[in-house]
Amino acid sequence: MQHRTIVLPEYLNDQGFLFGGNLLKWVDEYAYITASLEFPGNRLVTVSLDQVNFQHPVLPGEILRFDISCLRRGNTSLQYHVEVIGEKLAGHDQPLFATNISFVNVGADGKPLSLQD
Repeated sequence: MQHRTIVLPEYLNDQGFLFGGNLLKWVDEYAYITASLEFPGNRLVTVSLDQVNFQHPVLPGEILRFDISCLRRGNTSLQYHVEVIGEKLAGHDQPLFATNISFVNVGADGKPLSLQD
């Protein structure tokens, strides 16, 4: 699934680049939206992100595309791959960031439950 956002001035640090925390927020949010749509009826919580390595600084006005795909479905958990691509400023699609993010389905008590189809 794909999601997009534009880097606005309020997302920048004092040097004029995107704060990494904003990018991580979007990764978590868009991956959660994808998982929620693909596995409705589950109560999913984020449990981990793999490596966090920013490949390039991100400038204001950049349009970011988040390509999200399910890598693995376990009994109680899901893992998604997220690739972030800059679509506007580079003149071509430029990979900016990639990671894997994992979610677990939990009950009201916070304990893992089997995923529902």
